[in-house]
This record gives sequence, C-alpha cells and structure tokens, in this order.
Amino acid sequence: MKTRGIHLQYTFGPPDQRGAEIQNPLFDLLNAVREHGSIQQAAKALGASYRHIWGSLKQWEEAMGESLVVWTQGQPARLTPFADRLLWAETRARTRMTPHIEALRAELERVLTEALDGSQHVLTLYASHDLALPHLREIASSDERLHIDLRFAGSIDALRALAEGRCLVAGFHVPRIRTAAPLFSRALKPLLKPGQHKLIGCTQRTQGLMVARGNPLGLHNLGDLAGSAARFVNRQEGSATRLLTDHLLQQAGVAPSAIATYFEPSEDSHLAVAAAIASGVGDVGMGIEAAAKAFGLDFVPIVAEDYFLVCLKDALEHPAVLRLRQVLQSPRWQAALQTLPGYERAAEIGDVLSLTRALPWWSLKGAKSAGVSVLRKQPGLSSAADPAG
Repeated sequence: MKTRGIHLQYTFGPPDQRGAEIQNPLFDLLNAVREHGSIQQAAKALGASYRHIWGSLKQWEEAMGESLVVWTQGQPARLTPFADRLLWAETRARTRMTPHIEALRAELERVLTEALDGSQHVLTLYASHDLALPHLREIASSDERLHIDLRFAGSIDALRALAEGRCLVAGFHVPRIRTAAPLFSRALKPLLKPGQHKLIGCTQRTQGLMVARGNPLGLHNLGDLAGSAARFVNRQEGSATRLLTDHLLQQAGVAPSAIATYFEPSEDSHLAVAAAIASGVGDVGMGIEAAAKAFGLDFVPIVAEDYFLVCLKDALEHPAVLRLRQVLQSPRWQAALQTLPGYERAAEIGDVLSLTRALPWWSLKGAKSAGVSVLRKQPGLSSAADPAG
C-alpha cells in the first residue's frame, strides 16, 4: 500500500459541535455500506446518487491502492478486510484525539473570539480529562460570555501548569479518602499549599472498572486482576486515575507487577481506555461510567470521587473566576450533569473550599492503609453516593 498523507482543515459553523467531530467522506461512506449492506441504500442514507457513491468508491480505492468493497450481483455489499481494519483504526485514532481536538478547537475559538469581541472574558483551564467539562465550556460561553480555553492534561500536569502560571484555574480529582493517603500526599502536596490555593467544588462522579458487555471475565475489583490473564489498559503516569489505581492496589495489597500489561503503553483519557476495550485490544481498565456507556461497555462502580477546580487565592476575585462560579451554581450545569451516567451534583458546587476542609487526609501523617469510599456493586447503581456520608 502506498503511503498517504493526512491533511486537516477547519471551517466556521454554528457553535454546537462537541467532541472530535472531524468529518471524512471516506469513513462516512464505509460506515454506510457496512450498516446497510447495499451501495444503493448507502447512497440513499448519505443523500447521494448510486452513481456518485460508486464513483467515489472507485476514486478512494485508487487513492488508497486497495479494494474497499466486495459486491456481487444479487448479494449484499460488504467491506473488504482492509476496509474493516481502516474503520477500526480510524475509530481508535479519533477517540484518542478527542481531548486534543477539543483543546485545538477551544484555542481557535478563543483567538477568534478575542478578535471579534473584546468584552468577553477568557479563562484558561488545564484539567484532568472529564466528559462534563465540555458542557461547562458551552454553558459558560452562551450564558456568561466566558470563553473557557479548555486543555486536557493529567491531574498532576494540570496542577503543574497552574504552578507555572500557564493557566488561571486547574482541574483535578481525588477519591473521598478519610484516613492517611501517602500516594496522594506525595503527589499533591508539593503542588498545592493551604492558604495559597483555594478549591472550587465542581462535581462528583464514580470511577470503576470498564469491561466488555456482560463482564465475561467476572471482574469486580482490581484484586481480581492479580495473576489473571485479563489485559489491563492503564492510564498514563501523571493522571489522577493512574494515581487512584496505584492507591487502590496498595490498599488491596496487590503489586502492580501482578497485573498483566500494567506497565505496557497507556492511554491518556477515559474515552481512549474505553475504546481500547471495546475494540478488543484490552479486557479491563479504570475509568468513569460515562466513558464506558459511550462505548457500550459494562461498568463496575468502585470509588466515589470529587472533581475540584483550583486557583490561587488572589485569583478568586478575577472576573473570569467569578463568572465560572456563577456557571457552576447555575441550573443549566446541574441539568447537564444529570445527563451523564455516574455524575452527581456536588453539595458544595461552586463554593470556595479550603484544602484541609475538602481533603480531610491532608493533615494526617503516617503510612496507614488509606480508606476510601468504596461503592459496592448493586443493581442500578450509577452515582457517586458516599455511603459513609
């Protein structure tokens, strides 16, 4: 097969796009043929003529140097093995790129907005990957004329960006730990200082195991992975989900080396982990329920956690931060959270919180086993409710 270059471009349109909605007519065409099993029906679904679709297929085959569709008179049309692999690869690549494309579009919107309207406030937010934050960005833009320059990064990397002055606000998440937490203490204390940094309540959500539909391997906690052949899809170092995974393993007395593929190449978002499991590359991974549902996976809830925004104390009176808090306390944000599986409205959403108040383990010393709010698997459980209160 000949090597082909990838060319990207962007257009202007209504402000209603979400996620990595990069259009490509080849993949639209292949998806339509696979779904309908007929070139004629695929043409109808795409609003084009049979002749146009047939000609497009031939042009794409010439460009790719491979056959894409097998079709015999009187039989359903089907994709060639090459076309199937191409669709699979494009789906994984698109999912991996979702946070980066979201950030790129946010950057383009930011500079164009500044050029067109100097009165709109801009807030740069480095944040751990989360499916609710793009909704927050849209609500802020439409209701408060606040453009959130959203850049996804691991929690530790987001806090470093705040420390280095690359953003006004950072986003990170932690489980509801009520006793000493050595791993979280070592990771977060160098980057957050009581009195200097202030937390803002954002949301609550559930983390757990994302597994294939029906949970064929019968996995219910990380301890089940020890010594098993289940292929674990991990998150990247510097992410709070990786830190949470290490924390839970330490609590269970399981060495990471006991889990197959634990140290193999990792993914940098919840959606990328879910895509890897859905495509059969892995069997299980830690993540949020909304990502699992997006890819038709089953979800085993394990831990309730809080998602916080954080800024310097001096930034609390910044107009952009004040507007951000207004958005967080708005009914629209509450409604947006209700549409996402596994999310809850935090009791202190939009409130300014001290580190030691929000993180009760902050002042505790010692390396005692760290307790977290663990969710037991129950029918219909989809929220981050803390059974201990």
